[in-house]
Amino acid sequence: MEGVVTKSTGSWYMVKTKSGKSIDCRIRGKFRMSGIKSTNPVTVGDIVDFDMEQDSENGIIMNIHNRKNYIIRKSVNLSKQTHIIAANIDQVFLLVTIENPPTFTSFIDRFLATAEAYSIPAVLIFNKIDLYSKELLAKKQALEKVYRNIGYECLDISATEKINIDKLKIIMEDKVSMFSGHSGVGKSTLINAIYPELNLKTTEISTQHKQGQHTTTFAEMFSLPFGGYIIDTPGIKGFGVVDFQKEEIGDFFPEFFALKQHCKFNNCLHVNEPHCAIKDALKKGEIAESRYISYLQLLEGEHENYRVDYYQ
Repeated sequence: MEGVVTKSTGSWYMVKTKSGKSIDCRIRGKFRMSGIKSTNPVTVGDIVDFDMEQDSENGIIMNIHNRKNYIIRKSVNLSKQTHIIAANIDQVFLLVTIENPPTFTSFIDRFLATAEAYSIPAVLIFNKIDLYSKELLAKKQALEKVYRNIGYECLDISATEKINIDKLKIIMEDKVSMFSGHSGVGKSTLINAIYPELNLKTTEISTQHKQGQHTTTFAEMFSLPFGGYIIDTPGIKGFGVVDFQKEEIGDFFPEFFALKQHCKFNNCLHVNEPHCAIKDALKKGEIAESRYISYLQLLEGEHENYRVDYYQ
């Protein structure tokens, strides 16, 4: 039988068949996906083949179909292993908040670079706009300008006040959309605003945050009444990129890729080389300093929790 994985708990997987029936499945033995050392060989969005166990209502996953793409990051405590967040995605939405919690450009850029590496369109969602002062709104606009200039779509929303939820639904219609971001940015609250019948759990946190905290434990896919699917993912603190070669990192920054042909050297890393088009653009203010710092971090293999003040 064939189905799509709609929920992963690490040891059990919910698989939805073409007829709409959901079966609890486990895996038999170890899967090795194209040499990827992953903590989760099967992930939400995977298309799998499974057999029913004898005298049981549960199934055993026997085969994983080839993935068209996936979002992957380094495991939190196992630096040599990876965690595949979701597979077979049409687009990803990264929720960004200016405060409570702050989302820094180093995190955003690592996420976007990974989406670029696997050819997955990315949209930045700026949540909690109803809570921001004039100063914070100005900071948000400055950050949006950086990414809009690159070509990324940015959408202002308020999950609690239902601001621009209809616009978001139009973008999501008939597509498989993954939502990600830090804990506390309001992913579950937003998904409830998109599809109230799901009634995902949120937890009230301090009055400083003034919004429910994202409480998702495992990735899960839900079908939407207006067409398509939404993949809800656990909140993540950091985003460690996987298997980026130094020579290709610049290709995952669209504004770098557009200029690289004008560099003197074909293998230019945009650091110390003369006649570098990227460094020239940086000096002219055509490339954001925060983006260049994120690029250098990736090039040098630094951790993504380096704080950058992208508002200057």
